Amino acid sequence: MMRAHLQKLAAALSGLLREGEGYTLWLEAERSDFIRFNHGKVRQSGRVEQAYLDLRLIHGQRQATQQLSLSGGDDDLALLEAALPELRAALEQVQDDPFLLLNEQPQNSERMAEHTLPSAEAMVEDILAAAAGHDLVGILACGEMSFGFANHLGQFNWQQGESWNFDWSLYSHGDKAVKRSQAGTAWDEPALKRSIAEAAEQLALLKLPVKTLEPGEYRAYFTPSALGGLLNMLNWGGVSEKEVRSKRSSLLKLAEGEVELSPLLSLAEAGGEGLSPLFQSEGFIRPARVALIEAGKHGGSLISPRSAREFGLTPNAGNMEFAESMHVAAGELPRDEALRALGTGVYLSNLWYLNFSDRAACRITGMTRFACFWVEDGKIVAPLGVMRFDDSLFSLLGEQLEALTAERELQVDAGSYGGRATMSKLLPGALVKGLKFSL
Repeated sequence: MMRAHLQKLAAALSGLLREGEGYTLWLEAERSDFIRFNHGKVRQSGRVEQAYLDLRLIHGQRQATQQLSLSGGDDDLALLEAALPELRAALEQVQDDPFLLLNEQPQNSERMAEHTLPSAEAMVEDILAAAAGHDLVGILACGEMSFGFANHLGQFNWQQGESWNFDWSLYSHGDKAVKRSQAGTAWDEPALKRSIAEAAEQLALLKLPVKTLEPGEYRAYFTPSALGGLLNMLNWGGVSEKEVRSKRSSLLKLAEGEVELSPLLSLAEAGGEGLSPLFQSEGFIRPARVALIEAGKHGGSLISPRSAREFGLTPNAGNMEFAESMHVAAGELPRDEALRALGTGVYLSNLWYLNFSDRAACRITGMTRFACFWVEDGKIVAPLGVMRFDDSLFSLLGEQLEALTAERELQVDAGSYGGRATMSKLLPGALVKGLKFSL
């Protein structure tokens, strides 16, 4: 219904334009259920239905944008008509934008996923059954998300599909908990049961005496969640073409060939397999895949339309130039053999408080959090006391990287400020020869 509504609004808006004017429409809509759990029970539930439309009016190299909240009814046309005089007045006050670049070759597209999710009530029943007897805390977000684009040239793009994201923890005692997250476009009850059962096993291990380590270098296994924490830092400009050109990228030395990472590592922006739309607000179609790191070498960067205009390139990303669907190629280490391969060292489930300690060296500092363990001879023997690490990704993902797991996990951003997030990562676990703990 919203697809046809956007087409109707675009057709009406085209008839309201004055000579020399153009427009773009960008729609984000969702119908989402949110269910909050605490002490293994449902504590709060609700549904959000919303649609926001960004109307951009263009005249020459000038642009002005206003966001509208849509009802889906005929009164939305009145909103568009009322916004036009305000945008025209704004255009008289702004200067030409030298880096404005819009797609002037219309490319229509449609990506409609089948409805595969069970009802939110059925998903909740599966969660409660799997978590019976445990203090489970978390939020389930599920439902349909839609994205649309239209412009005065007749271009129309649409993407619509269902997804779910369950961000949860099993609580033990004090500040001890096992944190996990699961997501997808198809509901997987067996995987959910296995994950909760594995978390329950780790929950019992958290009650053992804590192991305190001295600062130093230790073998380490990063779960996909922990590895995701490290790779999130690359979205702070590391994979941005503009940041590379301005010499601020954390991967500048990789981009300029001064360093190489492990040949085991290949990283890509895989928009064709993610939840974000394959079109963006200027009307350009994003490639299904953009290689960022290929077998340890720099493969490319993400280029926004503005950077494309500035540097004479072809755009392949949105304006923020960050990875929205980050994929790391799988390795050969079976996940079930990760502890045996680790031998003696640290098992890292989650990291937090991450920041750059030396951006030019891609050096990151952070702390261990939740269900991190000390491992001896391939067996978990104690929970790990809170530690701070300080190490470079050029090292951890370079000469120190020993193996990546054959299995990968999908992680979806659990954020819902303004709307459900669509950023995702498909990641393996990573075994490294040495991780430096500073205290």
